[in-house]
Amino acid sequence: MVEAEASGGRRFLFVSNGHGEDSIAAAIVAGMPKGIEVEAYPMIGAGNAYAGVCPLVGPRATLASEGWRNVKGSLRRDIATGGLSTVPPALSFLRRIRGKYDRVVVVGDMVGVLACQVTGHRNLHYLDVYKTGAARLYSAPERWAIKRTCKTVFCRSDNLAQSLTQVGVDARSAGNVMMDTIPHGGYDASTRRSRPLAVTLLPGSRALTAESFALQVEALRMLRADLRPDVFLAVAGSINVDDLAKKTGLKRTPMLSVEPSDLGELSDGDLTIHMARGGAMGNLLETSDLVLSQAGTATVQALGLGKPVITFVNPRDRRSRFNDEQMLFGEARTVVAAEAPAIATALRTLLEDDEERRRLANIGRQRIGGPGAMVAILDALVA
Repeated sequence: MVEAEASGGRRFLFVSNGHGEDSIAAAIVAGMPKGIEVEAYPMIGAGNAYAGVCPLVGPRATLASEGWRNVKGSLRRDIATGGLSTVPPALSFLRRIRGKYDRVVVVGDMVGVLACQVTGHRNLHYLDVYKTGAARLYSAPERWAIKRTCKTVFCRSDNLAQSLTQVGVDARSAGNVMMDTIPHGGYDASTRRSRPLAVTLLPGSRALTAESFALQVEALRMLRADLRPDVFLAVAGSINVDDLAKKTGLKRTPMLSVEPSDLGELSDGDLTIHMARGGAMGNLLETSDLVLSQAGTATVQALGLGKPVITFVNPRDRRSRFNDEQMLFGEARTVVAAEAPAIATALRTLLEDDEERRRLANIGRQRIGGPGAMVAILDALVA
């Protein structure tokens, strides 16, 4: 991290647009040197990831999709449910605060950049955590908007950075910041291990979470008893555990420890799922052998840690985005139909084959890349 004290009086604003983006931005804010006043504007959702890290500013906005564009028709549903009404307050706020911060840092996709561009912001620092570089690069309109609005851009891949450098943008590829910002909390997953292998469930943080979790649980129930792993669940801040229990017929047990990230267990007497807050996801991943994931950022982080991922394609998924991601993930992410038997078969295959798990783990680490971007980003911000 940056060790030098920053000069006093500087004010930074972090703009993010999604749960994973909030988490990444909050981790960067937590690493900022003393002497800089930092505020955050989460464009979508409650911004729970910033709790205890920095104050929130700006209007709160809720969308039916929660900004998740991997689902077909999400934009239409947002518009139909009044999503357009969230735009004027956001743009009004961004206009009002123009010039009031020494640095404006956008973390996410192009939405934040475009919102800042139309409200007159310039010299942004943009951390693009959306484009992978494995499929589509920046379009001509995107390159124009970035050049007009951004001072420095951090990309996830060399070819993305090069495409911006060619049009005169200070673009850099210093590593995958997602691997610098894996959250850890007060939760000892290892002490809850009793079986040879363990699986972490990442059902997501949006409207389909309970539905996805129910499929994951049904698949686990299909495994024969001697193969069933220890099961952990990372619960995103916006998810109601009671909804998950109701959807699966599991009962929630009382919290049995004083660990701050412990959320107790879900159990039916046969299957037990150990729950922890999403802020302790790293604790769960490190003790697990593979992952069932419908999440976005968390999938990338799991693969980068060498944890093979199994996911399923929901009929409502927007396949173009899904395919773009899969070009990056390759074999490290196993894709199956959204049916419990298909998920159970994939689980059984990986649980029974140690060598295959190791092979997929290596692919994931190579495809995602390691940490190292955080230091470069902090250095650029406080320079």
